[in-house]
Amino acid sequence: MKTITACLDGSTGAKAVCEAGVWASQKLDAPLQLLHVLEKESLPPSGDLSGTIGFGSRQRLLEQLVKLEAEKSRIGREHGEALLNEAKTLARQSGATDLSTLQLHGSLVETLTDLESHIRLAIMGRQGELHDSAHHAIGSHLEHAIRTLHCPVLVVMQEFRVPLRFMIAFDASPTSRKALDLVIGSPLLAGSECHVVMAGKAASTHAPHLEAATRDLKEKGFRTTGTVLDGTAAEALQSYAETHRMELMVMGAYGHKPIRRFLVGSTTTRMLAETSIPLLILR
Repeated sequence: MKTITACLDGSTGAKAVCEAGVWASQKLDAPLQLLHVLEKESLPPSGDLSGTIGFGSRQRLLEQLVKLEAEKSRIGREHGEALLNEAKTLARQSGATDLSTLQLHGSLVETLTDLESHIRLAIMGRQGELHDSAHHAIGSHLEHAIRTLHCPVLVVMQEFRVPLRFMIAFDASPTSRKALDLVIGSPLLAGSECHVVMAGKAASTHAPHLEAATRDLKEKGFRTTGTVLDGTAAEALQSYAETHRMELMVMGAYGHKPIRRFLVGSTTTRMLAETSIPLLILR
């Protein structure tokens, strides 16, 4: 069975990632896997350095560096194990029953790519350990993961609460239509109040698509509102989320072509940086 995979590190947002994982696991009736990845060490292998250092005194320095890296690796592994144990305790206290932990060496994105066929939903915090004190900073792995993975990714902030009201950023594109279908076909957000929001220059020309989207949601039991907004998509969506006290936003990932993303960025990237609510990114 595919898992809800909660990606944990030493940041202050790890608790929120764990709590979101428990919620998703219960809603989707899927096992929860708590994942911690030990990043590859930056020091080159000893064979790469021995030829460049060469002399006896420098050889001793090399040996000390290798010992230091081994000690750092041991401490990192023990820190990861402690983190996973604490998260496991929290998850069980929150009601998780089908639960496992996994610690691996490598890069986070490569690890998630290797595991992706077994992942139903990946959960990540917006800030990683390196950006823990920056309120709107994006973790170093987050955007890369969203661009690379094809499974749904839930991005959470420093705190998590169960969403009772959510919005779908809808632009009538194939990506956003697929995101809508995934919401309709999943129990994750069933029973929540849903706002379908179109924003941007061409939003008003897609009113029939908005009406169809809200109708489809209502037929599946969602309490639904449809809205067309003026203005730049990212700014309009963020303003709507704040005004209507949305608790989660669903959106497709990177709808623009690569060259256009390079020139003007993307709504997805801006929302990752600026939003204060969880983002469910669907491909």
